[in-house]
Amino acid sequence: MYKRILVPIDLADVELAKPAIATALMMARESNGSVRLVNVLPMTPVMLAEYVPPDFEAQQRASAEEAIGIVAKETGLGPDKITTVVRQGTIDREILDEAKKTHADLIVMSSHRAGLRTYFLGSNAGHVVRYATCSVLVVRQQTD
Repeated sequence: MYKRILVPIDLADVELAKPAIATALMMARESNGSVRLVNVLPMTPVMLAEYVPPDFEAQQRASAEEAIGIVAKETGLGPDKITTVVRQGTIDREILDEAKKTHADLIVMSSHRAGLRTYFLGSNAGHVVRYATCSVLVVRQQTD
């Protein structure tokens, strides 16, 4: 059913992404599809640029690529079934751009429980759901 599944990963909170990863893996196995993990690095604010090393963004990217590679290996999928990418920019826009670029037919992403702050401002997951041209499955964090 779904052949190209995109899973956004926040490397600062990989535990939050684990239910989405598990769901994507199950769906990919059922349809002989593939999974692409994407992490989005924020842009360094201009006002901080003079306080960080000149190669700060390159260091951040290398660290993120290494970390997302570890997450991919932990899935147990072969390299022909799982790929990774690190992008930089606004989270929701970069996820949507990656989905379009790779012709994803499903985005599986985790989301925190909606709170007052995200109710008014909108979350990244909310923006992806609203503007994605493919199906989106939002996996909520389990609460006891």
